[in-house]
Amino acid sequence: MLPVEATDDAFWDQFWADTATSVQDVFALVPAAEIRAVREESPSNLATLCYKAVEKLVQGAESGCHSDKEKQIVLNCSRLLTRILPYIFEDPDWRGFFWSTVPGAGRGGGDEDDENARPLAESLLLAIADLLFCPEFTVQSHRKNNVDTAEDIHAIDSCEYIWEAGVGFAHSPQPSYNHDLNRTELLKLLLTCFSEVMYLPPSSDSNSNPWVQFFCSTENRHALPLFTSLLNIVCAYDPVGYGIPYNHLLFSDYREPLVEQAAQVLIVTLDYDTSTSSSPTVDGTTTGTAMDDADPPGPDNLFVNYLSRIHREEDFQFILKGVARLLSNPLLQTYLPNSTKKIQFHQELLVLFWKLCDFNKKFLFFVLKSSDVLDILVPILFFLNDARADQSRVGLMHIGVFILLLLSGERNFGVRLNKPYSVRVPMDIPVFTGTHADFLIIVFHKIITSGHQRLQPLFDCLLTIIVNVSPYLKSLSMVAANKLLHLLEAFSTTWFLFSAVQNHHLVFFLLEVFNNIIQYQFDGNSNLVYAIIRKRNVFHQLANLPTDLQSIQRALQRKKKAPEPISRTNSQDGVSMEGSRPAAPAEPGTLKASLVATPGIDKLTEKAQVSEDGTMRSLEPESAQSAAQGSPPGESLQPRRDRRRQSSASSVGQWNPTPEWVVSWKSKLPLQTIMRLLQVLVPQVEKICIDKGLTDESEILKFLQHGTLVGLLPVPHPILIRKYQANCGTAMWFRTYMWGVIYLRNVDPPIWYDTDVKLFEIQRV
Repeated sequence: MLPVEATDDAFWDQFWADTATSVQDVFALVPAAEIRAVREESPSNLATLCYKAVEKLVQGAESGCHSDKEKQIVLNCSRLLTRILPYIFEDPDWRGFFWSTVPGAGRGGGDEDDENARPLAESLLLAIADLLFCPEFTVQSHRKNNVDTAEDIHAIDSCEYIWEAGVGFAHSPQPSYNHDLNRTELLKLLLTCFSEVMYLPPSSDSNSNPWVQFFCSTENRHALPLFTSLLNIVCAYDPVGYGIPYNHLLFSDYREPLVEQAAQVLIVTLDYDTSTSSSPTVDGTTTGTAMDDADPPGPDNLFVNYLSRIHREEDFQFILKGVARLLSNPLLQTYLPNSTKKIQFHQELLVLFWKLCDFNKKFLFFVLKSSDVLDILVPILFFLNDARADQSRVGLMHIGVFILLLLSGERNFGVRLNKPYSVRVPMDIPVFTGTHADFLIIVFHKIITSGHQRLQPLFDCLLTIIVNVSPYLKSLSMVAANKLLHLLEAFSTTWFLFSAVQNHHLVFFLLEVFNNIIQYQFDGNSNLVYAIIRKRNVFHQLANLPTDLQSIQRALQRKKKAPEPISRTNSQDGVSMEGSRPAAPAEPGTLKASLVATPGIDKLTEKAQVSEDGTMRSLEPESAQSAAQGSPPGESLQPRRDRRRQSSASSVGQWNPTPEWVVSWKSKLPLQTIMRLLQVLVPQVEKICIDKGLTDESEILKFLQHGTLVGLLPVPHPILIRKYQANCGTAMWFRTYMWGVIYLRNVDPPIWYDTDVKLFEIQRV
């Protein structure tokens, strides 16, 4: 193919002058093989096509797109660029292309010096931003029907054109089908621009997506209204159809695709590693605008900056209600099938909720201030339970657990869990009567005993969450108490303890849970005390754990005969809730994106001690210091998943358990409190049984309810909380997870499908 002159308008115009095309048409008409062929064989034509298309968008933004023809050209150019950009990103030789300047492409046409010329990427991003606030194209005009005085796009204050009421904006514009469609197309292009990072291997240098960096900088005069528009469009969305059940069956919902793209663009602009930069979370309280002006300047990413400075209660309420409503949508589905439209973007919402809590501590405290936090907890537990057997949803499992870990670092979360659980969403868990804490423990038990193998790295996190909330749990149900003891039984078998170097940590976590409840919440927890008494042999076996080499080897031999990682027998599972379906594995052939490994729990958290007055102080200044500086590159990013908790000793490499190793941790098992409890209560319980010939547990429970151990237990230990802390390992995990979700969710059109992405691998289950 011969190079075509850039001035040959007739040739280039045919690419965007066509009237009726959709983005799907463009994908069908421009096959991947052709784009790659042009890239290899006539690179100058591909370069000209890109810069002509950008030029058309710039012209559209300059003129304000008044005619239908101009609008059509802008849409066609944005569809074409959405199609082509991934093929430019996948070729390392082309990677700098958009960051170079094109001769004569300065903002004022060809006459100025080329020094003033912007890189193509910057011109493109600024044009998209302008076009997203273009009257009669993406926003409503404020002018009254007088065509001669069409608004000058450079004179308008885009803050008056925010797309939806909510944070910092009270007026809800009349919805417009066309405006929503045009916004969606432009956001699709914006997301494609940001996706260059998919074509680079995972690296710890996180804050360096130049597209996002420029778009979220002060160079973009629309940064604030666009951030607000995206956030409000997502949080105001109500898929129910204006509160009328089944309404979505009558009206098509054109808002949903816009909400999805808005959520995806929003989380990508917020991809910012706080562990390497000064954290944007601020706690100064002032009143005034939606964003605090009195706070120290936050990060130079304005979207992160704005998010961290939202502080009005009504704004927090709007965001929390919106996110909770959307996360609960799939639960409504199981409750009243088809009554509402089922949304699919819960993973993006979870990332957004994570960013809100991580970047804005005032929001986190607001969430925990009332039982509204339970409206977030219940859907997360629903997703965790539903996805536990599905290999393609490992990422969803991780983010759900990370959010609960973050929340569990705050005392209020544990306190809120005492609220009775009355939601009747059919779930594949045993029927129980109790609190949200019981619900959480029962779901976690289900994940550990009947999830798939790749969830093992999460066991530490799941138990850490239970440890963090345990000092505040007033009364566990019998079902939940039995589940905790079943986990202890499973984790304290000798083969499990001896078969991997950190398996004994799980026993330490569970003992810490029991100690916290006995020391701080003994009074209401007769069910747990009774379960401990019934299973007292487990504690005696732990205290008498053999440490000689022969016993260790015998335990490991026994393991070879029993491949199950955890016994599923005798966990008294009972009947599942009515109407529930078992958690299903992925359909064969389902696509999934690979993830980098997550850091271990020691890297994910730092210990804090709770004082008498409920305040926390950090316990490990040395390690906190090193964590703040980021661990050495690579250290926390090794694929831990493959190293951890393999059930057979041989697969852990050369590690072998030795008597010295067993003694080193056995001597630290915190069994004193429980042994003292057993020593005091077991004889009393046995005496009741003999005296009254009792086999009835209700009598024993009644006795335990009125019993007391005041003065008989060791001095209460201080409460230790393991608080989540940001580090480059989790930042990297979030980046790969988020882009994997975006890749797999954008199938119509399949923007990145079959291109050579490097950030993750696409695998089939």
